[in-house]
Amino acid sequence: MKKLGIVALVIVCSLGLSAVAGAQDVKVGTLMSITGPLKEYGPAIQKGIDLAAKEMAAAGLKIKLIPEDDETSAIPGTNAAKKLVEVDKVAAIIGALASGVTQPVAESVTCPAGVILISPASTSPLITQLPADKGKDVLFRTCPSDSLQGSVSGAVAAKLYKTISVLYVNNAYGQGLAEWFKKSYEEKGGKVVAMVPHDEKAASSYTAELKKALDVKPQALAAFSYPEHAKVYVKEAIEFFKFKNFYFCDGTKSEVIIQAVGAANLEGLMGTAPGSTGGKALLAFNAAFKKEYGALPPLPFITNGYDAMAVIGLAAYKVKAKGLPMTSANIRDQLRFVANPPGTVILPGEFKKAFDLIKKGQDINYEGAAGAQDFDANGDVITPIEVWKFTGGKIMSVRRE
Repeated sequence: MKKLGIVALVIVCSLGLSAVAGAQDVKVGTLMSITGPLKEYGPAIQKGIDLAAKEMAAAGLKIKLIPEDDETSAIPGTNAAKKLVEVDKVAAIIGALASGVTQPVAESVTCPAGVILISPASTSPLITQLPADKGKDVLFRTCPSDSLQGSVSGAVAAKLYKTISVLYVNNAYGQGLAEWFKKSYEEKGGKVVAMVPHDEKAASSYTAELKKALDVKPQALAAFSYPEHAKVYVKEAIEFFKFKNFYFCDGTKSEVIIQAVGAANLEGLMGTAPGSTGGKALLAFNAAFKKEYGALPPLPFITNGYDAMAVIGLAAYKVKAKGLPMTSANIRDQLRFVANPPGTVILPGEFKKAFDLIKKGQDINYEGAAGAQDFDANGDVITPIEVWKFTGGKIMSVRRE
């Protein structure tokens, strides 16, 4: 009887463990900036990720999301990534947002561990050639490199201003964008009269940096930073230096800046950011987001977050359909087969259709809310660049280039 009792107990425990193991098909970590200089963006991008995961669950793929705050800083971000990889045993991580966080996370955590890292917002050109990823192919992003945004941004600015100073956050993002902007802007006939870096940690004042940038009498000041930086120095430039012409980017496409300096002080001023191809894919995403959360905030990278979750989920379902272990390597091996041509086009929200096709052994091609997610050999994609402006206290899209 004792033996039978032990056997029965083992069977019950085994069944219990099986039920727990089957509670989700895949575990995915998210590394968002909930605090720090990018805290305005993190919660909104997380909503995009959550929406895709919820839609996939309804279609037949159970995803356990494990969110972490990277604090928009390399050390906390790296520690959070280690926890996701070593403790939570996630198959993939969506994040980080700041290139200055994504780069050390990839170098010291995800690439050595062979875990997929897909950033929805890290645009530094350095990420394309990150040595730690060579031969491992686990570093991806659903947003374009700033080699693209910088080129478009410089061309747009050259039509507006003959001279400009650039005040930029001194990290991989700010440096990359500033350098590509300067190259493009000067090729188009403009003159960058000052390039002034500031610390990555948000400060209470930037008057010293503003003096360097504005003493050379530029027609405009390019604000290539994050909202928590720019809301301070744009206000100081207006109040202390009586300066009023600013040029913005994805990192300063911000409602927080409007609140800090006043809509009237920003009226008509322009900037650029990674955009979307629009069309049916964006309409489908917008409708689903509005139904779930209300109006879509005019902030960048929410669609890119959704797309990152979508391609991970689609690849994971293909792994599941093949009966393979749900490992990061197996998901990675399927990413381009679900995201790149050829195959039946899958739009946001069409996950039941996608899963049915995958089960039948047919190819699919996910066309995302942010645009085509066709990963190249470096894990990069190309999406349009949006030209936007502040108008009437709101952020409005002008055009895509």
